[in-house]
Amino acid sequence: MIFKKNKYLVIFFSLVFIGSILGTYAFNSVSAQSGYEELKVFTEVLSIIKKNYVDEVQTKDLVISATKGMVSSLDPHSAYLTPEALKELRVETKGEFGGIGIQIGIKDGVLTVIAPIEDTPAYRAGIKAGDKILKISGETTKKMEIHEAVSKMRGQKGTTVTLTIFREGWKDPKDFTIVRDTIKIKSVKHKLLEGDIGYVKLTQFQEPTANDLVAALNKLQKEGMKSLILDLRNDPGGLLNIAVNTAEVFLPPKKLVVYIKNKSGEKIEYYTEKSYPYFEEIPMVVLVNRGSASASEIVAGALKDWNRAIIVGEQTFGKGSVQSIIPLSDGSGLRLTTAKYYTPNGTMIHNVGITPDIIVKQEVLDQGELKDDKHKDRVSTEIDEKSDMQLQKAIEILKTWKVFERMLKKAA
Repeated sequence: MIFKKNKYLVIFFSLVFIGSILGTYAFNSVSAQSGYEELKVFTEVLSIIKKNYVDEVQTKDLVISATKGMVSSLDPHSAYLTPEALKELRVETKGEFGGIGIQIGIKDGVLTVIAPIEDTPAYRAGIKAGDKILKISGETTKKMEIHEAVSKMRGQKGTTVTLTIFREGWKDPKDFTIVRDTIKIKSVKHKLLEGDIGYVKLTQFQEPTANDLVAALNKLQKEGMKSLILDLRNDPGGLLNIAVNTAEVFLPPKKLVVYIKNKSGEKIEYYTEKSYPYFEEIPMVVLVNRGSASASEIVAGALKDWNRAIIVGEQTFGKGSVQSIIPLSDGSGLRLTTAKYYTPNGTMIHNVGITPDIIVKQEVLDQGELKDDKHKDRVSTEIDEKSDMQLQKAIEILKTWKVFERMLKKAA
């Protein structure tokens, strides 16, 4: 079956709340499926521990630990959330919190940086997409759940946290001691390049992102924009509905942006509902890298499948699963992977990512790696426009685009 639904479903760490009916249904389904023998063993173990374990333990703590283990065994993105952890998750959607400014995930079984957020302590310290986080303030991250790692990196402005990082190409891990700050995420940045090439950078997909994008494009158009570079590099994602709204800016109505499949194989499709005609035809290049994840991959995948833009850069992260947040009766919650998403052409992105039309590797100097005096003042993750190979390729493509347009007009 195929369903068309509203777009308020969450990708990555944002929230979708499923009512108590789902919880009741799930409980009744389990009860109906002769799971009593397995539950009997669990209660036996619980009883034996309570009666015989050398130290006094609380039943509630044992049940919480067992629940955490059960859920975390499913996949890296599913987790049991204590009431405190659920509150932390809600804080993240507000776009302002105390921390260091990175998005993380699990890749190949290791806690991995999806992307540092621009203009944050982690970004300035030189943390990069793809970095493996081995320890947080000396504590190993092996078997550490994502929300637990996030909680350990959050904290009051001015306090410090030390990340032990291993990066591809390094012989040994390195410690990065980072001073926390108030993280305020501005999701849209824009400017004009080369006189008439619009450049828009999306750092995350938050509630105001689509409207801010349209405002930025309107301003650039008044300044003489003739073509556009949409930069999704190191954008770790956000809200699915905002990803769909972003695609609406560049695609006409009734175009499929993304669809998800749940456990039963049912498809839920998300289409464009409104469009901004003056942005439908503008020549366009989208920049991506391995820090582009989730909602970024939805937008890049849709624009690629509809031949609306040329995708330039590196293979994206490959975060293509949907987590739903199910509130529980005691104020805690369950973050559960409930579906996977697919591009309009049916490409499943999870663990694979979006493949650019034109692959361009980016060379970035690591902190302390000074190839010559000219680079000595460069911060590790900062790249000026002239040295940004991916950006320069996008500019080159758009300039060539203009040449061919002029030739076609003359021929006509």
